Amino acid sequence: MKDSRDVANYILELAEQKGDSLTPMQLLKLTYIAHGWFYGIHGRPLISDPVEAWQYGPVIPMLYEAIKSYRGAAITNKIRRHNAQQVLDADEQDIVSQVYDAYGKFTGPQLSNMTHAGGTPWALTYVPGSFGLRIPDDLIEDHYRKKASVAA
Repeated sequence: MKDSRDVANYILELAEQKGDSLTPMQLLKLTYIAHGWFYGIHGRPLISDPVEAWQYGPVIPMLYEAIKSYRGAAITNKIRRHNAQQVLDADEQDIVSQVYDAYGKFTGPQLSNMTHAGGTPWALTYVPGSFGLRIPDDLIEDHYRKKASVAA
């Protein structure tokens, strides 16, 4: 499992290679989606950080805190960490790259709509007015395993 900020930094590298820029909402959702697909395909989580059900979809609080200062603007720098950055292995890079290729073209609001649609782990967890509800890992794994089996 990787720190969500390391996965996010890899996504930022992919975006930079393609001449794209990402807002915090896009980066949060892309990191979550990559985590979900990795979990569904490999049966183990991509990130070690918890995912919470916030008003506009799933959020990784650790990553949110690291990029919230950008607000709606494009993220211009890699996320800094106090400890050593973890390098993604080949399987992790492959899934994250596929997710970026498939979902990187969408706006933050579009990605948010996808991740908090009916039947998603967020929809099964979120309670209006609540804060900090953790989305159970088994919901994320099950949701994306089903998506992967349909896509195969």
